[in-house]
Amino acid sequence: MKSVIISGAAAALAMMLCQTGTALAGPTETVPVAISGQVTSAAEGPMEGVVVTARQDGSIVSVSVTTDAKGRYAFPDTRLEPGHYTLKIRAAGYDLAAPVTTDVVGEAASTVDLRLVPTKDLAAQLTDGEWMMSISGTDNQKAALLNCTSCHTLERTVLSTHNADEWMQVVHRMMGYGAVSQPIKPQRMLDKARAGTPQQYRELADYLATINLSSTDKWTYPLKTLPRPTGDSTRVIVTEYALPRKTIEPHDILRDKDGNVWYTDFGELFISKFNPKTLKLTEYPLKDFKSGAPVGELSLQFDKKGLLWFDMMYQGAIGTLDPKTGEIKYYPLPPKWNDNRVQLNFVGDRYDVDGKVWTKSVGTDDVFRLDLATGHWEKFHPTDALPPGKYGIYQVISDAHNNLWMAEFHNGYLGKIDAKTLKVTWYAPPTPHARLRRMEVEANGDIVVTEYRGNKVAVFDPKTARFTEYPLPPYTYPYRANFDKDGNIWASTMSTDRVVRINPKTGRTDQYLMPSDTNMRTVYVDNSTTPPSFWVGSNHDHALVKVEPLD
Repeated sequence: MKSVIISGAAAALAMMLCQTGTALAGPTETVPVAISGQVTSAAEGPMEGVVVTARQDGSIVSVSVTTDAKGRYAFPDTRLEPGHYTLKIRAAGYDLAAPVTTDVVGEAASTVDLRLVPTKDLAAQLTDGEWMMSISGTDNQKAALLNCTSCHTLERTVLSTHNADEWMQVVHRMMGYGAVSQPIKPQRMLDKARAGTPQQYRELADYLATINLSSTDKWTYPLKTLPRPTGDSTRVIVTEYALPRKTIEPHDILRDKDGNVWYTDFGELFISKFNPKTLKLTEYPLKDFKSGAPVGELSLQFDKKGLLWFDMMYQGAIGTLDPKTGEIKYYPLPPKWNDNRVQLNFVGDRYDVDGKVWTKSVGTDDVFRLDLATGHWEKFHPTDALPPGKYGIYQVISDAHNNLWMAEFHNGYLGKIDAKTLKVTWYAPPTPHARLRRMEVEANGDIVVTEYRGNKVAVFDPKTARFTEYPLPPYTYPYRANFDKDGNIWASTMSTDRVVRINPKTGRTDQYLMPSDTNMRTVYVDNSTTPPSFWVGSNHDHALVKVEPLD
């Protein structure tokens, strides 16, 4: 176990309830501010929906607020300790006219008006969703690019100068890297055959050569941007906690009863715990089971005993961590099945029902079940029950009876393996080829699942076998979604850098723009706060992010 105290000022965590011109307040009160001002530009005058970020010198904590309809912003003094701060903004198409710094001194408020000018590099500001809006091509052609954003942004693709022949080689090489890769740390899979051959990517390569700079010095399509947040979507405080290494990729996020934030590291062999109050980071090193194989973990969840269950992906094992003692136990897949194709993702942890734990392998589409008492493993191949075709199981999750639910990624089926009879049943959602991704089992047994390509959240009722779908804002491409205690749906995205909150009853949709390239994966909805708040990992920017709506 390794502990790190990260220096810097901690932001106080008091909850404020609404925003007015220069203060944050409840319905009948005002709250003193540390820094406030107005954001304007020559083109628009006062600007709504601009994210303003304050970061103290030497601190790992950044606090962000968003301007209201009159262009005003305000940081409550409970969020910023005395010190010297640098201010930054996020507004597509604009930059600060000049660098801005200010001081927070005691109880004195600092007024800093911000002047924005048109950016000279709009392409560098576009999110993946905005690139998908901008590039030419059919929906099917663009859908192939959704596979790229796990490791890097689409900006790298459109800025390239590869022709079609070169693209075949590039795509083939990229497909040989593990999903845990990033530009500064590519990780080659041991399974060389999984990448296929360059020639099989000819169609994709031909398309990629039409949207990059291989035959022109500027793009043939106009660059498009999403509208900035307005109205209720500006009423939010976002706190980012920078992590100490650029290779850290916080993937699945959980918060325990003491307020600690636990996360899997998608690119390193650690399970980690972060204390937002003390800024202490504790990293629990994991065993390297396969020398040369990619490293990193994906899923993380607490079981009924309070143990943390995690997968080890390409290392071919699953494990538990006891938060009280730091003890780690491993359950490697038996050697007869643990070849170079194995990529164990997710753990079905309701072994309190029958003593058995589920997991699955991406590389083979096999599902495995482990009897913890005997150490006996079983293997299943549930996609055999589907019509002939190409399939891939993404997440598996256990329900209250330890039945296994499966999200199929290529076409978008939802599957179930009965824990007692082992019968396999598949269900097709209303949206074809939706690409199901992450799931959550509700207390009533409903299955909440994201339709990654379908751009929706679906709720499946096992009793009636009916789906209810909730469309998300364009280009969200949700990774995971959860309901909060108020019945709102929260969704994370790898594409627009916007946390989405939907009220299914009223249709109200809030989109909270993040201060940076967040590339969100899993989400943790914190129902202990009022209103509920939201934690997520910034997978590309090595940070933990807390999102607190003000109403």
